[in-house]
Amino acid sequence: MNTTEQYKQNKHPLDVIDDVYEYAEDRLSFEEIEERAGDGEWERLKWAGMYAQKQEGYFMIRTKVPGGKLTPEQAEVIGEVTDDLAVAPEEYGGEEQNELWGDAYLDITTRQDIQKHWIRVEDVPEMWDRYDEVGLTTVQGCGDSARNVLGCPAAGLDDHECFNAQPVVDAVSEFFTGNREYANLPRKFKLTITGCAHDCAQSQINDIGLVPAKKELEGEHRYGFHARVGGGLSDGPRMGSELDLFIEPEHAVEFCRAVAQTFKEIGDRNNRGVCRMRYLVEQLGPDKFEEAIRDRTGLEFPTAGQNLTVGYQGDHVGVHDQKQGGLQYVGFNVVAGRMGGTEFAEAARAAKKYGTADASVRLATDQNFLISHIPEENVEDLLAEPFAADYQPDPGAFSRGAVGCTGSEFCNYAIIETKKRTKRWARELDERIDVPDDIEAIRMHMSGCSASCAQPQIADIGFRGETVKIDEDGESDIVEGMDFGLGGSLGADNEFLDWIESAVPADSVIPALEQLFEAYNADRHDGEEFYEWCRRVDNGRLRTIMQGAEAPVAGGVAHGD
Repeated sequence: MNTTEQYKQNKHPLDVIDDVYEYAEDRLSFEEIEERAGDGEWERLKWAGMYAQKQEGYFMIRTKVPGGKLTPEQAEVIGEVTDDLAVAPEEYGGEEQNELWGDAYLDITTRQDIQKHWIRVEDVPEMWDRYDEVGLTTVQGCGDSARNVLGCPAAGLDDHECFNAQPVVDAVSEFFTGNREYANLPRKFKLTITGCAHDCAQSQINDIGLVPAKKELEGEHRYGFHARVGGGLSDGPRMGSELDLFIEPEHAVEFCRAVAQTFKEIGDRNNRGVCRMRYLVEQLGPDKFEEAIRDRTGLEFPTAGQNLTVGYQGDHVGVHDQKQGGLQYVGFNVVAGRMGGTEFAEAARAAKKYGTADASVRLATDQNFLISHIPEENVEDLLAEPFAADYQPDPGAFSRGAVGCTGSEFCNYAIIETKKRTKRWARELDERIDVPDDIEAIRMHMSGCSASCAQPQIADIGFRGETVKIDEDGESDIVEGMDFGLGGSLGADNEFLDWIESAVPADSVIPALEQLFEAYNADRHDGEEFYEWCRRVDNGRLRTIMQGAEAPVAGGVAHGD
């Protein structure tokens, strides 16, 4: 049993939530909390949604938002709490930081969560009290349990939806949140549930991915789900495996419970490096894993029906018609997911001002957000609001596709800074590189380490933080750099990218991208996406182009070395 597992066995992780009130009242330091509670309290605090920051005395706190859906009132409270409690001390600010986001900001994550930094333990009870008033929680935002349940941010809004799965997302989230029986799993447990045909909720890279399907049962066609299991990224990326079963919406909670039971009983609790469920699925194989699930439920799931997923959309940026006539939703572009708390609260107030009674603020897996139920005649006024100035729904291709993790600014694992760099680079690349008019987004994802929080493996262009030794004028220096990958995507042609170059100095990346896009524009087939071109061109040639050693010429060869 590994050390973390021992900590969880010594004290149930959910017990830490009550203890936080005590730590807050006594204003304990990190060391005092550990001294009072014993070893491992830092690990257990994750079940309260709390991670210790690199900066001593402060926490990052993660708010769960099932399916990314917030009422305007909930979004307003998140923004106001950020302004009041998530304020960076003056010594940690700086001109560039304040120019980009101010000193009180939040991060929209790739899992439709909200992360806030600079929270002191004594301020957590106030945050929780304000959250309770509007139905928000941080419980199990982190830790080895069911994390935030993903869904389509346009659930109930878009014509590409087969059925609205948001009620199922809410039911599964409610079942697992605070459930002591399933709150201590071998490792984190990630779920996504969608009724849309475009799989923007990323079923292929989650432990459980439920996607829309149809099957004739008892003489009638019924909508439900097909299941994918064992997907994930990090150091051992794996696409989810299809199971041969059909899940009706009312049985989705029981299916997810049975999967969690399987993981709980036979998942590895010894080596945290291989404790994720995808390793168990790989070890057993999809058929035996499905058999294990069936053995742990009283339901008789029928075999699979007709798959209704047609592709992968990826984002909802822009102004879109809703299936409710006369209404539109607006997808705002938040480069790297970070924005000021004041701006987020203003967006919530604008949703109430310009939207109908059903208006909502939705978080997307690409770190953007959208506002729903806006009458067509109000959209122009919404876009003229001050908060929208930096988040317009018609960005350049690089800004639209830019995703960045927390980075070395706050994360103990990250090797490089990511948030500011992602925003700077996206702006610069939109100015310097010509992207074909029919390409809406170039997905550029930057992770500060190999943990893949920014999901670089599924991007057109993926970066993974690294240190680089450079020699100049007879002297050596260590600088920030990154592994450089090309050609990833989800969907019908899903494939993880190839890591083309390792340890590229950060200063060399933009020139390398200029060379690549010059070659892409010269060599592109009709309608060919950038990731498709990267797969068609030999990796060796891609390296040569990046290094500026080859003039662009037409004609690629098969992908790979």
